[in-house]
Formats: sequence, C-alpha cells, structure tokens
Amino acid sequence: MSIKVRFFASIRDLTGRAGDEIEARPGLVARDVWRLSTDGLEPPPTLLVSVNLEFADLDAPVGEGDEVAFMPPVTGG
Repeated sequence: MSIKVRFFASIRDLTGRAGDEIEARPGLVARDVWRLSTDGLEPPPTLLVSVNLEFADLDAPVGEGDEVAFMPPVTGG
C-alpha cells in the first residue's frame, strides 16, 4: 500500500509538483516522507505538516493509506 503526499502553495512551487505517492514502509515518519518525495530537499524552517488532515510535526509516524500534506504557514488579515 502507499502514502499520498500533497504539496500546497509555495511548497508546491518549491517541489515543482502538487503531489506524489510513495511506498509505505514500517517506521516512517513525516520527515522521511518529505525526504523521499523531494529527493532529499531540505525542508523549509517554517514548513507545516498534516497527517490525515490533522496538524503534526516532522516526527509524526506515518503508515499505509495515510495522507501527508506539506504547506507554508498561513496568514490572514
């Protein structure tokens, strides 16, 4: 089974695509998903992460069938 990866806004511009799909493996965390889906690109310091539509950090565990999204901070006004 796989993990769906989504990139939003400036993160999509940084990676050059809107998403990816990677193979699930035991012990993966969101940081691994970032690394595997961006060919080792360093994550921006202000990167926001969500796992299955809930905010998480880069050390959040990720498993089969999960969706991991990476986005910039959101501002309003």
